[in-house]
This record gives sequence, structure tokens and C-alpha cells, in this order.
Amino acid sequence: MKIAFYGSSLVSTYWNGAATYYRGLLRALAAKGHDITFYEPDVYDRQKNRDIDPPDWCKVVIYGGTIDALKAVSGSAAEADIVVKASGVGFEDDQLLEEVLGHARPQALKIFWDVDAPATLAELKANPDHRLRRALCGIDLVLTYGGGDPVVSTYRAVGAADCVPIYNALDPQTHHPVPEDIRFSADLAFLGNRLPDREARVEHFFLKPASRLPDRTFLLGGSGWHDRPVAQNIRYIGHVPTRDHNAFNVTPMAVLNVSRASMAENGFSPATRVFEAAGAGACLITDDWEGIEFFLKPDEEVLVARDGQDVAALVAGLSRQSARKIGESARQRVLSEHTYTNRAEAVDKIFRARLGARMEAAE
Repeated sequence: MKIAFYGSSLVSTYWNGAATYYRGLLRALAAKGHDITFYEPDVYDRQKNRDIDPPDWCKVVIYGGTIDALKAVSGSAAEADIVVKASGVGFEDDQLLEEVLGHARPQALKIFWDVDAPATLAELKANPDHRLRRALCGIDLVLTYGGGDPVVSTYRAVGAADCVPIYNALDPQTHHPVPEDIRFSADLAFLGNRLPDREARVEHFFLKPASRLPDRTFLLGGSGWHDRPVAQNIRYIGHVPTRDHNAFNVTPMAVLNVSRASMAENGFSPATRVFEAAGAGACLITDDWEGIEFFLKPDEEVLVARDGQDVAALVAGLSRQSARKIGESARQRVLSEHTYTNRAEAVDKIFRARLGARMEAAE
């Protein structure tokens, strides 16, 4: 089947956490025979900060950040069996959605793929006349990368015909064990961009525990933290490109996941970082959120912290040996149950079942 996918960026992770999700899932779908073209705008300096070349399993079309360029690539939706508009593309999202839906053939499967459902649903609740809410009547299916039942029920309540979570996962070809790298040595490391919906939680779960453990070393990676005052035992290294994520994960004794506030509140929303770390065999400490046990078993495959005091206690009580054991258990679990191949099998079944039913109805 031919898929036209309109998203933020496939070739750059720069201010674009969804890239890992797109890459893993679309590569796995391509392996199942789907012909995929990914359309991304040239905005936010992402093209200047590419970390992969356009892959051979997906055609990538870069278009300028102008309305004329947007309209031109939207016309390609008419050639696809499946048309996907993702959330957070980053340039005139509302108009892009309208243009894509307007060009899609009546028999095509039309999908809105939400990579930040809590934020999107908050906008819909605040604005009853939101353009996405009005567009839902022309969309066959909403897919999300997290959220569980709360997100599904809310999407249906605001007019979605159906909503199915397709969770983040591991791409074993990208994230796997590698030798340690002294650049990333620490007792605890955190990697994440500075975002309004996350900063207070990062302070609570990472910055304050570091100040409680002055004899331990902490490593902070990600964009935007350069002007944030931190304790002397925290070393800030800025943006960490995808090629270094494995080393970043395996070198520290443990790595920390801090969910954005909206993701934690909804639950069932593991960040890509959870699976990246587990795939590399890292010992992961995560903030507590509903549904974690669906993905990893607490105390055996992941360590769960209710607050910053828990983080400090876990780091103080952890040894390299016990950390390695937890990391290896997590790696085996995600390789067995949470790869993008697993997720693509579910998506492929959805695509084929819905298009098949549509063809039967048309006969």
C-alpha cells in the first residue's frame, strides 16, 4: 500500500523527539511491503542538523516553509492509499491538515497520528471551535503514541470515529549495547530538551537529587539548559545526536526518564527514551506513572521513583553490578515484546482490515 506521511522530520532529531518513533515504525512498516513517502518542512533548522541521510526504505520529500510549498506537497496525498497527517509538524499544521484531507481520494484511509495526545486534547477542550475538532468528521482513525484508555475515550468524546494507541518501542538496529564512552561517565544521566511541560519535573527528579548527593556525579544532556543554574556535580553537555545515544545510555551507572507533566498525568505514555535506554541495556530509573508495569516490571526491569527523594535513594543504593542486571533484564523484555516490528504488525493489521472493509463495501 502507498502511504503519504506528513510529519515534523524523519532525518533530524533536532528539537524533534518524534523522529525516533517515526524511524522505527516506518522502517518496520516498509519491511511489510508498504511504499512510504515522508513529507517534512524545512523549519527550525532541522535540515541543518540532520543526523541521518534519507533512508532507502522511505522516500523523504523536504518542502520549504511557505504556504505555496505546503499546498504543492499536499497534492501528493491524492496518490496514496493511506494518508497520514501527524501532529506537531511545525509549520501551519491546521492548514496542512485541511489541504491533505482535501486532496485525499474518497476511498483512501485518512489518519491523524498524534504524537502528543495530551497536549492536543488540552487544546481541543479549551477551544470547542478548534480546526482539528471540526476536521475529525473527515478522519477515519486517530492513532496515538501513548495515552491508553483516558486518551482513547477523550478522543472519541470530541468526535473521533476511533482511536488506537500505538506505543513507542525499540528499534534494535538503532539502539543496542555499545562500548562505554568516557564522555558520558556519571552515576546518573538525564537526556531531554528543556520544555515548559517538563522543566519543573526535571528539577524535582534530577536537579534536586543531585544537590542531595554532592559526592555523586550527574550528567545532563539536551537542548536549552545552558542558562539553567545547576549544582557543581552536574555536567551539562548540550544536544546529544542520535549516533551517541547508545553510549550515553550504557556508560553511566543509571539513566533517568522524566515524563512531561501531561504524559505522566495520562499514564500509559512511555517516552522513546525508555525503549532506547532499555535496548542499550541501561539501568533505567523512571518517574512513576500509571501503566509502567505494562512495559517493564518495576524493581526487576526498571526502577520507579515517586519523587526526587526516591531518585536520590535509588542512586545511593545502586551498584554497577545490580544496575547491569536490571539493564539486561529490561533489554530482554523489550526485545521480546516492545520492538517496532511488534508495533508495525499491529498497525499493518489495522491498515489492511480497514482498507479491506472499505473495498468490500464499495463492491
